[in-house]
Amino acid sequence: MILDYIPIFLVIIVSIIFGAVVIFSSTLFGPQRPTKIKLMPYESGKNPVGTTHERISIKYYLVTMMFIIFDIEVVYVYPWAVEFKKLFGEHGIFAFIPMLIFLVVLELGFLYLYAKGGLKWD
Repeated sequence: MILDYIPIFLVIIVSIIFGAVVIFSSTLFGPQRPTKIKLMPYESGKNPVGTTHERISIKYYLVTMMFIIFDIEVVYVYPWAVEFKKLFGEHGIFAFIPMLIFLVVLELGFLYLYAKGGLKWD
C-alpha cells in the first residue's frame, strides 16, 4: 500500500529541491551591489513616510472582513443553491438546516461589521 504513494512523495521531494535550488541560485549568481536606494523599503513607489508603528484605521480591517465574508458566502452558497432542488429532494430538511446555520454565522459577521460602522462610507 505504501508503494502506491512513492510517486507522490517523489514529486513533492523534487519540487522542494527545485524550489530551493531556484531560490538559492539567485543569491549565488545574482549581482550583489547594494546601495542606499536599493536597501530602502519599497512602498508602492513612494518614499516611506512616518514610522512603522502608526495606527491604521479600523475601516481597513472592516472592508477586508466584508470581502472575506462575501467571498466565503459565494464559494459555499452558490454551488449549494444551484443543486438545491436535487439536494432537497434527496435529503429533505437535512440539506437545508446546515446551510441555514452557516448563513446565520455569516450574518453574525455582518452584524458585527454594522455595529462597528463598517457599512458607513465616509
